[in-house]
Amino acid sequence: MNSVQTRSAERALSGGTWLIVCGAMLYSILTVTPLMAKHTAEAWDWTAPILPLVVDAAVVIVVKLDDVLARLGGNGGRWPIVLRWMTGLMTLALNTADSALKKDLVGVAVHSVAPLLLIVTAETSLAYRRAIATAVAAREAEQKAERERRERVARERAEQARTEAREEREHAAQLAREQREHEARLAREQAEREERQRREEREARERAEAAEREARERREREREQREQERLRLEQQAREQAEAEQRERAEQAERERREREERAARERAALLERGPAEDKLPEVEARRIVAAAFEANLSVRQAAELCGWSVGWVSQRYAEHRDPASGPGVGLHAVQGVGA
Repeated sequence: MNSVQTRSAERALSGGTWLIVCGAMLYSILTVTPLMAKHTAEAWDWTAPILPLVVDAAVVIVVKLDDVLARLGGNGGRWPIVLRWMTGLMTLALNTADSALKKDLVGVAVHSVAPLLLIVTAETSLAYRRAIATAVAAREAEQKAERERRERVARERAEQARTEAREEREHAAQLAREQREHEARLAREQAEREERQRREEREARERAEAAEREARERREREREQREQERLRLEQQAREQAEAEQRERAEQAERERREREERAARERAALLERGPAEDKLPEVEARRIVAAAFEANLSVRQAAELCGWSVGWVSQRYAEHRDPASGPGVGLHAVQGVGA
């Protein structure tokens, strides 16, 4: 039996069970409602259908949950059994109560058909469902084992194929590696030949460069020697020129010192003459004023030495302080004193 047939059997069982449950519920409502109406106050006789509905709802719950548990392979324990039998017995009691109170055995037998059928159907459908679930589980386990076996065989075949492919790849890789090694060896030998040739060319070029460098260094040394010789001659000429310049400077310095000493002696001689008794000639007076200015004498002392007035001496001092503003006579007088 395949899964389609199993599902068809389950649908038939479920449809038949619910058909019996619905028929029993309808028959129970129609049978129990008059009984409940007789034993209920007139003001509440509209509540007569409630009790059969409650009992039948319990029957629906029991049947539905038994169906779910049977499909899941679970077990609800003893309380579902108690509820199932309690609802069945209540339905049986409510349906046969009216006939039993009337002592009508035929009525009791007739009204007990639907409840008994409901009880037996509930138990039988539960047993069927559990049996079907067990069979389906066993078949699924069998199918799972078959699938696993096929998958294992497929994995083994795939593994064998991968192994063969790997061996082929390794063989091809080995051939390719040997080919690459052969090509690499040829390339290495060619590279070594080229490297040897380049090395020989480089050595020849280095020898040529070394010879050229040696010749260039020899020319450079000769040029440096000529340059050093030229620098030495220039240094000697410069030192000689500096020596001559120093000699000329020393000679000029000696002559300047001699002139200064001579001028100092002349100034001292002019200043040592003492105060003039009369007014001296202008040229001589200018020489005395110039000597007094050089000796930092006061204007009055210079006037006493030359015999001229203080104002005239002050003008000569001003000319000596600013030679550019004074007349040419004063400048000539100062130069004469220096000479």
